[in-house]
Amino acid sequence: MSSWSERVRNEVGKAILGQEVVVERMLVALLADGHVLLEGMPGLAKTLLIKSLGTALGLQFERVQFTPDLLPSDVIGTMIFQSQSGQFEPHKGPIFANLVLADEINRAPAKVQSALLEAMQEKQVTLGPTSHKLPRPFFVMATQNPVEQEGTYPLPEAQRDRFLFKLLVDYPSQEDEFEMMRRWGQVTEKPELHPVATGEELLELRSEVDSVHVSEDIQAYILELVRATREMPTAADPADRLLTYGASPRASISLYQASRALAWLRGMDHVSPAVVKDIFFDAMRHRVGLSYEAEAEEITADQVLQKILDKTALPSRVASV
Repeated sequence: MSSWSERVRNEVGKAILGQEVVVERMLVALLADGHVLLEGMPGLAKTLLIKSLGTALGLQFERVQFTPDLLPSDVIGTMIFQSQSGQFEPHKGPIFANLVLADEINRAPAKVQSALLEAMQEKQVTLGPTSHKLPRPFFVMATQNPVEQEGTYPLPEAQRDRFLFKLLVDYPSQEDEFEMMRRWGQVTEKPELHPVATGEELLELRSEVDSVHVSEDIQAYILELVRATREMPTAADPADRLLTYGASPRASISLYQASRALAWLRGMDHVSPAVVKDIFFDAMRHRVGLSYEAEAEEITADQVLQKILDKTALPSRVASV
Protein backbone atom coordinates (compact mmCIF):
# COMPACT_ATOMS: atom_id res chain seq x y z
CA MET A 1 0.00 0.00 0.00
CA SER A 2 2.54 2.58 1.15
CA SER A 3 4.81 1.82 -1.78
CA TRP A 4 2.11 2.39 -4.42
CA SER A 5 0.76 5.51 -2.74
CA GLU A 6 4.19 6.98 -2.11
CA ARG A 7 5.37 6.36 -5.65
CA VAL A 8 2.33 8.01 -7.21
CA ARG A 9 2.26 10.96 -4.79
CA ASN A 10 5.96 11.68 -5.25
CA GLU A 11 5.70 11.60 -9.04
CA VAL A 12 2.60 13.83 -9.11
CA GLY A 13 4.38 16.12 -6.63
CA LYS A 14 6.97 16.95 -9.28
CA ALA A 15 4.29 18.96 -11.08
CA ILE A 16 1.72 19.77 -8.38
CA LEU A 17 2.63 21.58 -5.17
CA GLY A 18 0.37 21.42 -2.15
CA GLN A 19 -3.20 20.06 -2.65
CA GLU A 20 -2.29 16.99 -0.54
CA VAL A 21 -5.92 16.34 0.43
CA VAL A 22 -7.12 16.61 -3.18
CA VAL A 23 -4.43 14.18 -4.33
CA GLU A 24 -5.35 11.76 -1.54
CA ARG A 25 -9.02 11.87 -2.52
CA MET A 26 -8.13 11.20 -6.15
CA LEU A 27 -6.16 8.12 -5.11
CA VAL A 28 -9.19 7.02 -3.07
CA ALA A 29 -11.37 7.39 -6.18
CA LEU A 30 -8.95 5.28 -8.21
CA LEU A 31 -9.06 2.53 -5.60
CA ALA A 32 -12.86 2.73 -5.26
CA ASP A 33 -13.43 2.69 -9.04
CA GLY A 34 -15.05 6.13 -8.95
CA HIS A 35 -15.10 9.28 -11.04
CA VAL A 36 -14.03 12.70 -9.79
CA LEU A 37 -15.29 16.24 -10.38
CA LEU A 38 -12.83 19.03 -9.59
CA GLU A 39 -14.22 22.53 -9.11
CA GLY A 40 -12.16 25.68 -8.79
CA MET A 41 -11.32 28.99 -10.36
CA PRO A 42 -9.37 28.99 -13.65
CA GLY A 43 -5.59 28.68 -13.31
CA LEU A 44 -5.46 26.38 -10.26
CA ALA A 45 -3.79 23.49 -12.18
CA LYS A 46 -6.85 21.20 -12.12
CA THR A 47 -6.11 19.96 -15.62
CA LEU A 48 -2.42 19.56 -14.88
CA LEU A 49 -3.22 17.53 -11.76
CA ILE A 50 -5.36 15.02 -13.68
CA LYS A 51 -2.87 14.77 -16.54
CA SER A 52 0.00 14.24 -14.07
CA LEU A 53 -1.95 11.50 -12.31
CA GLY A 54 -2.57 9.72 -15.60
CA THR A 55 1.13 9.89 -16.47
CA ALA A 56 2.25 8.61 -13.07
CA LEU A 57 -0.16 5.66 -13.30
CA GLY A 58 0.93 4.75 -16.82
CA LEU A 59 -2.67 4.90 -18.09
CA GLN A 60 -3.92 5.68 -21.58
CA PHE A 61 -5.00 9.31 -21.28
CA GLU A 62 -7.39 11.35 -23.44
CA ARG A 63 -8.53 14.93 -22.99
CA VAL A 64 -11.80 16.37 -24.26
CA GLN A 65 -12.21 20.14 -24.14
CA PHE A 66 -15.89 20.81 -23.51
CA THR A 67 -17.19 23.82 -25.45
CA PRO A 68 -20.69 25.08 -26.32
CA ASP A 69 -20.44 23.69 -29.87
CA LEU A 70 -19.18 20.21 -28.87
CA LEU A 71 -21.30 17.28 -30.08
CA PRO A 72 -21.92 13.94 -28.32
CA SER A 73 -20.21 12.16 -31.23
CA ASP A 74 -17.07 14.18 -30.50
CA VAL A 75 -16.91 12.37 -27.16
CA ILE A 76 -18.15 8.82 -27.71
CA GLY A 77 -17.66 8.44 -31.47
CA THR A 78 -20.09 7.59 -34.25
CA MET A 79 -20.90 5.18 -37.07
CA ILE A 80 -19.11 5.93 -40.34
CA PHE A 81 -20.10 4.54 -43.73
CA GLN A 82 -17.31 2.63 -45.44
CA SER A 83 -17.75 2.78 -49.22
CA GLN A 84 -15.49 -0.23 -49.80
CA SER A 85 -17.54 -2.59 -47.66
CA GLY A 86 -20.86 -0.80 -48.07
CA GLN A 87 -21.42 -0.97 -44.31
CA PHE A 88 -21.39 1.35 -41.32
CA GLU A 89 -18.47 0.77 -38.96
CA PRO A 90 -17.88 2.31 -35.52
CA HIS A 91 -15.40 5.14 -35.16
CA LYS A 92 -14.52 5.23 -31.48
CA GLY A 93 -14.15 8.59 -29.76
CA PRO A 94 -11.73 9.72 -27.03
CA ILE A 95 -13.95 8.14 -24.36
CA PHE A 96 -12.20 4.84 -25.16
CA ALA A 97 -9.26 5.41 -22.82
CA ASN A 98 -8.34 4.48 -19.25
CA LEU A 99 -8.43 8.04 -17.96
CA VAL A 100 -10.62 10.60 -19.70
CA LEU A 101 -10.30 14.26 -18.78
CA ALA A 102 -13.55 16.14 -19.39
CA ASP A 103 -12.05 19.60 -19.23
CA GLU A 104 -14.41 22.42 -18.22
CA ILE A 105 -17.34 20.01 -18.46
CA ASN A 106 -19.88 22.67 -17.55
CA ARG A 107 -19.07 24.80 -20.60
CA ALA A 108 -21.01 22.36 -22.81
CA PRO A 109 -24.82 21.98 -22.78
CA ALA A 110 -26.61 19.05 -21.15
CA LYS A 111 -26.94 16.97 -24.34
CA VAL A 112 -23.15 16.70 -24.53
CA GLN A 113 -22.69 16.13 -20.81
CA SER A 114 -25.23 13.29 -20.99
CA ALA A 115 -23.05 11.50 -23.55
CA LEU A 116 -20.95 10.43 -20.57
CA LEU A 117 -23.79 8.87 -18.56
CA GLU A 118 -23.65 5.35 -20.00
CA ALA A 119 -19.86 5.29 -19.96
CA MET A 120 -19.64 6.40 -16.32
CA GLN A 121 -22.26 3.97 -15.02
CA GLU A 122 -22.13 0.94 -17.32
CA LYS A 123 -18.47 1.21 -18.41
CA GLN A 124 -19.61 0.80 -21.99
CA VAL A 125 -20.62 2.93 -24.98
CA THR A 126 -23.36 2.15 -27.49
CA LEU A 127 -22.60 3.03 -31.11
CA GLY A 128 -25.35 2.07 -33.52
CA PRO A 129 -26.76 -1.34 -32.56
CA THR A 130 -23.68 -2.49 -30.63
CA SER A 131 -22.41 -1.80 -27.11
CA HIS A 132 -18.64 -1.59 -26.76
CA LYS A 133 -16.88 -2.25 -23.46
CA LEU A 134 -14.50 0.43 -22.25
CA PRO A 135 -10.94 -0.45 -21.18
CA ARG A 136 -10.19 -1.36 -17.57
CA PRO A 137 -9.57 0.57 -15.44
CA PHE A 138 -11.78 3.41 -16.66
CA PHE A 139 -12.22 6.82 -15.04
CA VAL A 140 -13.77 10.14 -15.93
CA MET A 141 -12.10 13.03 -14.18
CA ALA A 142 -13.79 16.30 -14.96
CA THR A 143 -12.98 19.90 -14.18
CA GLN A 144 -15.48 22.69 -13.92
CA ASN A 145 -15.46 26.37 -13.12
CA PRO A 146 -17.82 27.65 -10.42
CA VAL A 147 -21.35 28.02 -11.79
CA GLU A 148 -21.20 31.75 -11.19
CA GLN A 149 -18.59 32.04 -13.95
CA GLU A 150 -19.78 33.39 -17.30
CA GLY A 151 -20.61 30.82 -19.97
CA THR A 152 -21.26 27.81 -17.74
CA TYR A 153 -24.14 25.33 -17.70
CA PRO A 154 -25.21 23.54 -14.50
CA LEU A 155 -24.60 19.79 -14.54
CA PRO A 156 -27.76 17.63 -14.55
CA GLU A 157 -28.47 15.79 -11.30
CA ALA A 158 -27.98 12.40 -12.97
CA GLN A 159 -24.55 13.51 -14.17
CA ARG A 160 -23.42 14.81 -10.76
CA ASP A 161 -24.63 11.69 -8.99
CA ARG A 162 -22.30 9.52 -11.08
CA PHE A 163 -19.23 11.23 -9.66
CA LEU A 164 -17.83 9.61 -6.54
CA PHE A 165 -16.40 12.92 -5.33
CA LYS A 166 -16.76 16.60 -5.95
CA LEU A 167 -13.48 18.14 -4.80
CA LEU A 168 -13.02 21.87 -4.23
CA VAL A 169 -9.63 23.15 -5.36
CA ASP A 170 -8.47 26.30 -3.61
CA TYR A 171 -5.56 28.68 -4.13
CA PRO A 172 -2.12 27.39 -3.09
CA SER A 173 -0.30 28.71 -0.04
CA GLN A 174 2.25 31.49 -0.49
CA GLU A 175 5.14 29.04 -0.05
CA ASP A 176 3.74 26.61 -2.61
CA GLU A 177 3.04 29.38 -5.11
CA PHE A 178 6.58 30.70 -4.67
CA GLU A 179 8.03 27.25 -5.39
CA MET A 180 5.62 26.90 -8.29
CA MET A 181 7.05 30.03 -9.92
CA ARG A 182 10.57 28.66 -9.56
CA ARG A 183 9.67 25.21 -10.88
CA TRP A 184 7.52 26.31 -13.81
CA GLY A 185 9.16 29.66 -14.52
CA GLN A 186 11.58 28.32 -17.15
CA VAL A 187 10.47 28.86 -20.73
CA THR A 188 12.41 25.93 -22.20
CA GLU A 189 12.39 23.40 -19.33
CA LYS A 190 9.38 21.98 -17.51
CA PRO A 191 9.05 19.24 -14.88
CA GLU A 192 8.95 15.86 -16.60
CA LEU A 193 6.91 12.97 -15.19
CA HIS A 194 7.27 9.25 -15.80
CA PRO A 195 5.04 6.20 -15.18
CA VAL A 196 5.65 4.69 -11.74
CA ALA A 197 2.66 2.33 -11.64
CA THR A 198 0.35 0.41 -13.97
CA GLY A 199 -3.36 -0.09 -14.45
CA GLU A 200 -2.95 -3.80 -13.71
CA GLU A 201 -1.37 -2.96 -10.35
CA LEU A 202 -4.29 -0.71 -9.48
CA LEU A 203 -6.82 -3.43 -10.34
CA GLU A 204 -4.98 -5.88 -8.08
CA LEU A 205 -4.94 -3.43 -5.17
CA ARG A 206 -8.73 -3.21 -5.18
CA SER A 207 -9.01 -6.70 -3.74
CA GLU A 208 -7.03 -5.47 -0.74
CA VAL A 209 -9.45 -2.57 -0.34
CA ASP A 210 -12.34 -5.04 -0.24
CA SER A 211 -10.66 -6.78 2.70
CA VAL A 212 -11.01 -3.69 4.92
CA HIS A 213 -13.58 -4.46 7.62
CA VAL A 214 -16.74 -2.36 7.92
CA SER A 215 -18.71 -3.22 11.05
CA GLU A 216 -22.50 -3.31 11.06
CA ASP A 217 -22.52 -0.25 13.33
CA ILE A 218 -20.46 1.73 10.82
CA GLN A 219 -22.70 0.55 8.00
CA ALA A 220 -25.73 1.74 9.94
CA TYR A 221 -24.01 5.08 10.63
CA ILE A 222 -23.29 5.60 6.92
CA LEU A 223 -26.89 4.80 6.04
CA GLU A 224 -28.26 7.13 8.71
CA LEU A 225 -26.14 10.03 7.42
CA VAL A 226 -27.35 9.55 3.86
CA ARG A 227 -31.01 9.08 4.79
CA ALA A 228 -30.88 12.24 6.93
CA THR A 229 -30.40 14.27 3.74
CA ARG A 230 -33.68 12.88 2.40
CA GLU A 231 -35.59 13.77 5.57
CA MET A 232 -34.49 17.41 5.54
CA PRO A 233 -36.81 18.56 2.67
CA THR A 234 -39.86 17.52 4.72
CA ALA A 235 -38.59 18.49 8.18
CA ALA A 236 -41.23 19.58 10.70
CA ASP A 237 -39.41 22.85 11.39
CA PRO A 238 -39.40 25.06 8.27
CA ALA A 239 -36.01 26.40 9.34
CA ASP A 240 -34.57 22.91 8.84
CA ARG A 241 -35.85 22.56 5.26
CA LEU A 242 -32.57 23.56 3.71
CA LEU A 243 -32.63 20.95 0.94
CA THR A 244 -35.08 20.34 -1.90
CA TYR A 245 -33.88 16.76 -2.36
CA GLY A 246 -31.48 14.40 -0.64
CA ALA A 247 -28.91 11.87 -1.77
CA SER A 248 -29.76 8.71 -3.69
CA PRO A 249 -28.91 5.11 -2.70
CA ARG A 250 -25.88 5.46 -4.97
CA ALA A 251 -24.56 7.89 -2.35
CA SER A 252 -24.74 5.21 0.35
CA ILE A 253 -22.72 2.81 -1.78
CA SER A 254 -20.24 5.54 -2.72
CA LEU A 255 -19.67 6.61 0.89
CA TYR A 256 -19.22 2.95 1.89
CA GLN A 257 -16.68 2.26 -0.87
CA ALA A 258 -14.81 5.53 -0.39
CA SER A 259 -14.52 5.02 3.37
CA ARG A 260 -13.02 1.61 2.80
CA ALA A 261 -10.52 2.93 0.26
CA LEU A 262 -9.48 5.83 2.49
CA ALA A 263 -8.98 3.51 5.45
CA TRP A 264 -6.82 1.21 3.32
CA LEU A 265 -4.81 4.13 1.99
CA ARG A 266 -4.08 5.20 5.57
CA GLY A 267 -2.93 1.71 6.55
CA MET A 268 -6.03 0.74 8.56
CA ASP A 269 -7.71 -2.65 8.49
CA HIS A 270 -11.15 -1.29 9.43
CA VAL A 271 -13.32 1.78 8.83
CA SER A 272 -13.67 4.13 11.78
CA PRO A 273 -16.22 6.94 12.31
CA ALA A 274 -13.40 9.46 11.78
CA VAL A 275 -12.78 8.08 8.29
CA VAL A 276 -16.48 8.32 7.40
CA LYS A 277 -16.62 11.91 8.65
CA ASP A 278 -13.46 12.81 6.76
CA ILE A 279 -14.82 11.63 3.42
CA PHE A 280 -18.47 12.65 3.98
CA PHE A 281 -18.38 16.14 2.45
CA ASP A 282 -16.48 15.17 -0.71
CA ALA A 283 -18.83 12.26 -1.38
CA MET A 284 -22.06 14.16 -0.67
CA ARG A 285 -21.83 17.87 -1.49
CA HIS A 286 -22.82 17.37 -5.15
CA ARG A 287 -25.68 14.95 -4.43
CA VAL A 288 -28.03 17.30 -2.54
CA GLY A 289 -30.08 20.24 -3.76
CA LEU A 290 -30.15 23.46 -1.77
CA SER A 291 -33.52 25.07 -1.16
CA TYR A 292 -34.27 28.59 -2.35
CA GLU A 293 -34.16 29.81 1.24
CA ALA A 294 -30.73 28.29 1.81
CA GLU A 295 -29.37 29.86 -1.36
CA ALA A 296 -30.90 33.23 -0.42
CA GLU A 297 -29.11 33.07 2.92
CA GLU A 298 -25.89 31.98 1.14
CA ILE A 299 -25.80 28.69 3.00
CA THR A 300 -23.52 26.18 1.28
CA ALA A 301 -24.04 22.45 0.83
CA ASP A 302 -21.10 21.82 3.16
CA GLN A 303 -22.76 23.84 5.91
CA VAL A 304 -25.96 21.82 5.56
CA LEU A 305 -23.99 18.57 5.62
CA GLN A 306 -22.19 19.75 8.75
CA LYS A 307 -25.57 20.20 10.46
CA ILE A 308 -26.45 16.62 9.55
CA LEU A 309 -23.11 15.37 10.80
CA ASP A 310 -23.57 17.22 14.10
CA LYS A 311 -27.10 15.87 14.63
CA THR A 312 -26.37 12.24 13.74
CA ALA A 313 -25.22 10.29 16.77
CA LEU A 314 -22.31 7.88 16.49
CA PRO A 315 -23.06 4.20 17.05
CA SER A 316 -22.61 3.57 20.78
CA ARG A 317 -20.15 0.70 20.30
CA VAL A 318 -17.82 2.76 18.13
CA ALA A 319 -18.35 6.25 19.53
CA SER A 320 -15.00 6.19 21.26
CA VAL A 321 -13.04 4.94 18.24
